Amino acid sequence: SGVGAQQEREITLQEWLSKWETGNIGFHKERGHPLLQKYLDVLLNGRSGLRIFFPLCGKAVEMKWLADMGHTVVGVDVSEQALKDFFAEHSLPYCEKPVPEIAGAKKLQTTSGNIVLYCCNVYDLSSSIIGKFDGVWDRGALVAVNPRDRNRYVSLMITLMEKGSSYLLVTVSYDPNKYKGPPFYVPESEIKSLFG
Repeated sequence: SGVGAQQEREITLQEWLSKWETGNIGFHKERGHPLLQKYLDVLLNGRSGLRIFFPLCGKAVEMKWLADMGHTVVGVDVSEQALKDFFAEHSLPYCEKPVPEIAGAKKLQTTSGNIVLYCCNVYDLSSSIIGKFDGVWDRGALVAVNPRDRNRYVSLMITLMEKGSSYLLVTVSYDPNKYKGPPFYVPESEIKSLFG
């Protein structure tokens, strides 16, 4: 029943923006995520030069880490501040370009083009705009989208994946009766049904 308590919970994009504006970003990991280091081999599977997608990326330090290994990283976040902070904190020069297919969206990319971050709503993206990916690092994205949007979110992710790509998903486990989220609680049974 606890999971049901969260079904109607809805966080607006404005609420996420204000988290960044006020520095209320306890979800950001300064040193990178230990689980990505632990499961990196699963994501890469012996392959080099991959395209890796970071949904709801914030200013995740792993984007730089993977780009430095020779991969191309594409991220998306509604917070332009988060994306600009990412480039500033890693002293990476970047340029800004409009995204013609999406009104009001822009992409910030390194001069070499190995990191491209879209500032827009994730649901405005499609494979025709950003291409397909060999790997997805979903840390704090599925658990952050509003529960009623999960099917929509996962359907989008599946359309962005190449055959044989890896999807690393980090979820959180807790008693949903005691905490209203985000992050939201997504039980393993639901993960299995979402991703089939």
